[in-house]
Amino acid sequence: MTQPMGGGRTEDFTFARTLDEAKRMASYLRSLNLPPRSNIAIVSKNCSYFVIADLAIWMTGHVSVAIYPTLNADTTRFILEHSEAKLLFIGKLDALTEVAKAIPAGLPCVAFPLAPKTDFPQWSEIIARHPPIPDEPRRQPDDWSLIIYTSGSTGRPKGVVHSFASISVPTHGIVKLLGIRSDDRYLSYLPMAHGMDRWLSECVSMAAGSHLFFAESLETFIADLKRARPTFFLSVPRLWLKFQQGVFAKMPPHKLARLLKIPILRGVVKRKILANLGLDHVRFAGSGSAPIPADVLQWYRDLGLELLEGYGMSENFNYSHVTRPGHGLYGYIGHPYDEVECKLGEEGEVLVKSPGTMVGYYKEPELTRESFTPDGFLKTGDRGEISPDGQLRLTGRVKELFKTSKGKYVAPVPIENRINSNHSIELSCVAGSGQPATHAVLQLSESLRPKLSDPAVRAELTKDLETLLDEINREVMGFERLAFVAVAREPWTIEGGQLTPTMKIRRSVIEKQYEPLLDRWYSTGQKVIWQE
Repeated sequence: MTQPMGGGRTEDFTFARTLDEAKRMASYLRSLNLPPRSNIAIVSKNCSYFVIADLAIWMTGHVSVAIYPTLNADTTRFILEHSEAKLLFIGKLDALTEVAKAIPAGLPCVAFPLAPKTDFPQWSEIIARHPPIPDEPRRQPDDWSLIIYTSGSTGRPKGVVHSFASISVPTHGIVKLLGIRSDDRYLSYLPMAHGMDRWLSECVSMAAGSHLFFAESLETFIADLKRARPTFFLSVPRLWLKFQQGVFAKMPPHKLARLLKIPILRGVVKRKILANLGLDHVRFAGSGSAPIPADVLQWYRDLGLELLEGYGMSENFNYSHVTRPGHGLYGYIGHPYDEVECKLGEEGEVLVKSPGTMVGYYKEPELTRESFTPDGFLKTGDRGEISPDGQLRLTGRVKELFKTSKGKYVAPVPIENRINSNHSIELSCVAGSGQPATHAVLQLSESLRPKLSDPAVRAELTKDLETLLDEINREVMGFERLAFVAVAREPWTIEGGQLTPTMKIRRSVIEKQYEPLLDRWYSTGQKVIWQE
């Protein structure tokens, strides 16, 4: 593992160093005489110590509970208390404020070397005092390994319990499918507290013996990416769009399209763009968490980068569907993994049976029972369609349908996908429950926001958005047509509660935020409304 330590300095963690520090920390955990199978929490951004702490927890027969570092104090405290955590590892954080407010009285804590300054016992001092455990601990397939508290869009997070089997079988499955090797490189920056990055960063790198890099910060991300030169890279649609918009900011789309049509220049231009993004060594690139517009997929394909889409949930350790290389079908997210079964239930709900399926929700036996069909399929809550050759297409959430005042049900996700394909738009939320027509609230791309004080820029954008509105309304059913689009004044963020840690919109939060403005917006009769 290659870990940024600040100021451009990095440290490398060989397997030998990783194992030595894990065994020393395991020695410390044993000295605490915690009850067997205790839950031990980690709150940290991604870093090498996160991986080593997980190993130490597992070596001592305990269960790892990761907490998103961006959660507020109330939610963090809920997870610590609900999980009955017996110890908390405090890691790389922007600030200790929210975490400090959440720590229950008397809970032992250990600070990673990258943690903010604190009086808690320090990792480096602990491993210096404790010799490595002498034995080679073994865990059984049915033993619990992780509890992943899902971010959720409403309500309290739920604890998804996984065994060692349910994280190991998916790991070996994806290593086999994609042929991941020991000479592959991966950059870890999506939250490791989420199942996806824990799987791809931690589990896959250990199983394949590949090189794991970490990002230092948002400001250094491109430098971190260029340092890693990943051969295997996963992102969310929002970042793929930002990459594209960054390229367009330097070279207008029409000029780039013209250059890519010139045989003598095409290869040079493609290589230069990918090299500037740090993606010129990528063998496999993936996109997950939300649908990605078809034209964006094609744009990257034209650059020689095939984006493989993946679909899964914390509840099945993301081991559900994936696009097979060379077999992508626009609008579909791929076939089930070899060991996975998929079918459609009532209301077109996607039902999945996977070796990555959770043990259940922690302390929620009734909720666990409700989440499965009588024949053992996990209810995903997603609506979908299956192509004749078995590829899955998602059409929205079962519970996201809303009814307008005219009594018609609207599925917002397909309309949002159309909106988000516009290069000026980063995110959108289509709503209209109880209203005479639907509407959309938009977040413009980051590169545009500083320019909005220029009246000419705003006027041009208004025309573009009016055109987009007309185009979408020609494509959708009459009852789905948008009355207007409203441009959000402030960006949606994880900290503000509008986005989950994996950059999905929290629909209920966004709808509630703009609800007081709806009567005025609907009364204007304007196609494009700028929130003032």
